[in-house]
Amino acid sequence: MTASGRRPIASAPAAPEWARRPANLATAVTAELVGRIVCGVHPSGTSLPPEPALCETFSVSRTVIREAVKALQGKGLVQVRQGTGTVVTPPSMWNTLDELVLGAVIAEDETLGVLDDLVVTRRLLESDMAQVAARTAGRDAVDRLRALVDLMDQLVDDPRAYGDQDLAFHDTIMQASGNRIARGVVRALEHQVVNTARYTGRSERELCVASNRGHRRIYERIAAHDPTGAAEAMFSHITEAWLVRRNAPGDPSRLER
Repeated sequence: MTASGRRPIASAPAAPEWARRPANLATAVTAELVGRIVCGVHPSGTSLPPEPALCETFSVSRTVIREAVKALQGKGLVQVRQGTGTVVTPPSMWNTLDELVLGAVIAEDETLGVLDDLVVTRRLLESDMAQVAARTAGRDAVDRLRALVDLMDQLVDDPRAYGDQDLAFHDTIMQASGNRIARGVVRALEHQVVNTARYTGRSERELCVASNRGHRRIYERIAAHDPTGAAEAMFSHITEAWLVRRNAPGDPSRLER
């Protein structure tokens, strides 16, 4: 018997662990359905199970299911069609900037092609911001970058602390560029994957040492007010750092430019 007093139908899948009444059931149902759609349990072009079946599966009310379906629509994963039901859309329509969608897509992508694309996007934006920062950064920003690089040299034996300062270094450059839109996109992407093992990869001391050499080159070019050099240093740093962390059978040719 469920918490709502209904007995699940025999053919319905067992409700997942989160069905023990989390604070926001619609959010939990949405996350579960995102995962099922992305991994192909509900393939593109097919309809989601009808409301009564979803209510039984997740042990929730119709209101919760309707909220979840509305959220799926907002993420581009489904379309509600009169007479057809809720139809799963093709991947080309999914909002891959959405945290749940991106996380599920990354989890299913054995080739790391999605993360390659994420790195290419980040590299493009951050290279441009480094170029602008080399022209516009004031003394405070340059001093801050130098202090961060020096601090990271002392933190190479502590990958977690090093990673926090790594993020601060890149964010300082983005703020110095003044491009709030590009910074927002990069920060959103980083937020969604920063704790993903497939993105963070290995974290040995020598990798931190090599990474900070790249940071120092970027800092030096910005301090020298060399826009072209700063952009090239950022491009190389992001590319090289990802290739070292990357561990997958897929061909990283998407990174080539």
